[in-house]
Amino acid sequence: MIPLSFAQRRLWFLWQLDGPTDAFTIPLALRLTGELDRDALAAALRDVLGRHEVLRTVFPAQGGEPYQRVLPVDETGFELEVAEAAVLGEQVARASAYAFDLAGEIPMRAWLFAVNRREHVLVLVLHHIAADGWSMGPLLRDLSTAYAARLAGGAPGWEPLPVQYADYTLWQRELLGAEDDPESTLTEQVAFWRRTLDGAPEELDLPGDRPRPAQPGSQGHTAELELGAGTHRRLLELARDHGATLSMVVHSALAVLLSRSGAGADLPIGTLVAGRTDEGLDDLVGCFVNNLVIRADLSGDPAFTDVLGRVRETALDAYEHQDVPFEKLVEELAPARSLSRHPLFQVMAAVESADLMSTGRDGGSALELPGLRVELISGDRQAGDLDLDLVVRETLDADGRPAGLQGALLGSADLFDAGTVERIAAQLAHVLETVAADPAVTVRSLRVLGQDELRRILRDWNDTAVPGPGGLVPDLFAGQVVRSPDAVALAGSGVELSY
Repeated sequence: MIPLSFAQRRLWFLWQLDGPTDAFTIPLALRLTGELDRDALAAALRDVLGRHEVLRTVFPAQGGEPYQRVLPVDETGFELEVAEAAVLGEQVARASAYAFDLAGEIPMRAWLFAVNRREHVLVLVLHHIAADGWSMGPLLRDLSTAYAARLAGGAPGWEPLPVQYADYTLWQRELLGAEDDPESTLTEQVAFWRRTLDGAPEELDLPGDRPRPAQPGSQGHTAELELGAGTHRRLLELARDHGATLSMVVHSALAVLLSRSGAGADLPIGTLVAGRTDEGLDDLVGCFVNNLVIRADLSGDPAFTDVLGRVRETALDAYEHQDVPFEKLVEELAPARSLSRHPLFQVMAAVESADLMSTGRDGGSALELPGLRVELISGDRQAGDLDLDLVVRETLDADGRPAGLQGALLGSADLFDAGTVERIAAQLAHVLETVAADPAVTVRSLRVLGQDELRRILRDWNDTAVPGPGGLVPDLFAGQVVRSPDAVALAGSGVELSY
């Protein structure tokens, strides 16, 4: 039997615990404009299934232990589901929130909604157990190749993949070595993380709207943030001047914002690494991504550049020790476990380069289908397992120059109202703009409120004036005498006086 990778094991156990949920569903919606050959598209999708074994794998269990079972394409039951676009928005949303049965069905579904003869929407949905963000690149490239071949009446002539995901799961265990070997990669890296995370807070005190429930849900609210080309360029210059990356700058800004919001000066925040440490994995679809914990130190009153320097050093050390899977790290460090929160960190920040996933430099999809214009349909993420999950994506202009940053902040609906998530996103955008203009600003002097929010608090919310009648008090009293001369004006010690 083929074992699961460590990342897959965690996802499988969460599926066992919670049942089918869309918390780990990866949707991709694409608008196709032009003459579409539906049969060629359906055949191309089946070609992709044949190329990537992980997409036609089910995850049953024997004796309580899960394993991978790779199905032949003909036994997957996969079909491109075609329907008329009656209520397109609702149909896309419903497809994008599909919840998989990991034991009984393969982790990929596809729908094609026909708007009219020349316009269709393709929705591809994968479970995270079989894919990650990086996987969208090879998936769409292979789909492009297969569609072009099928349109021409042939089969795709791609080179065979050097390895499959199942090979990686076996190689992962060989790389890490034995737990009882003091010189193994696993032993050495676990020791590093034990030292690094010693004394870190188990839960961040975030500015939520309500207490954390004992049993969390997976639904959330998404708020967007957008920064212009000038801010994008200055943030890249800031990173370059300090030997850092844009990801480290965003990570530092988020830490500053949360610290100023009451989360303290020691902030463990998660980030992502591709986990594809061998070039043979670059063209595979699969769940390789790994979580790292970057502990931000904001003690004292450091300048933002000092915070960035601290985050940089911590991140570089973490990258050197990224081989131990997060799931294995949690098992080894055994933090105080609670179903109500994510272990080791509850906040995540990730930055995606412009060409990493499914879009190209011009903002269009990397999927190229002959005779069709392909556009990515963006959609809000509405499910997750973190308190706050930030994704920031770079955009470039036609010449490859910085064109701005587009971000999405997903906040847990268990803790935050939609308006609160929008406010945090706006504050983060303001912090990034501030440090881009003045990198030496200190944490305590950095204003986290933008002008609009500051005006709303100081002027709009503080405007307590209430309109009242004009005139002097004696005149008002005389008017009351005329209106109600016999009404009681004063009462005390058994005596009453009328107006």
